[in-house]
Amino acid sequence: MNEVTSVVVQRSGKSDRAPRILVVEDETSLATLLVYNLEAEGYQVEHVDNGDEAELRLAESPPDLVILDWMLPGVSGLEICRRLRARDSAKDMPVIMLTARGEEGERVRGLSVGADDYVVKPFSTPELMARVRALLRRARPERVASRLTLGDIDLDRDTRRVRRSGREIHLGPTEFRLLEYFMEKPGRVFTRAQLLDSVWGMSAEIDERTVDVHVGRLRKAMIRGREKDPIRTVRGAGYSFDETFGHE
Repeated sequence: MNEVTSVVVQRSGKSDRAPRILVVEDETSLATLLVYNLEAEGYQVEHVDNGDEAELRLAESPPDLVILDWMLPGVSGLEICRRLRARDSAKDMPVIMLTARGEEGERVRGLSVGADDYVVKPFSTPELMARVRALLRRARPERVASRLTLGDIDLDRDTRRVRRSGREIHLGPTEFRLLEYFMEKPGRVFTRAQLLDSVWGMSAEIDERTVDVHVGRLRKAMIRGREKDPIRTVRGAGYSFDETFGHE
């Protein structure tokens, strides 16, 4: 069998560099969480903690997407979004607004100044990552992988389907996210705590043993007969998608 590695399906001949995301958030713990999870998804990430610096970075080096807190020191996120939409060069830049304001009137206000999406704190990290992917796919489809392929396993994000050796694998939503996360970073070992944070979200109040249960379900669905197990258990550490999978 020829060597097979993770495939990024390009929809055009444009550069395949990782999308750049600017996180504008003054709450340190939340900013750290966002940067960690976005980098784990393979994005290039920059973080600033005030509105004035955000405006400078947006003017100097426009990113592919902005995650923007509503309440910031200096210029507010709302005003930054309004100014972005007034500039021809940034009118199509995807903007996700983060806020503690969940009232309908506030959501309408945020969207009316040009935000593409509006996420209320506290939020699910996996859901936010999905929204980031959806906006990037819509704005820059050539920059986001729609399919991941390793060995004889093919995962299609658009149709939410998984196939192995041509046969369809039926996975629940959690097992699909788990497999997707593993396949994005083959060979990297994740602790159970890291998987809980990234697949279930930090707000999930579940035991780490839940990870073992879902990994078991994923293996049961993926393996038939003498097929190789794509998931590697690293004793005392956690789990990894076997980086040698598909190699002979």
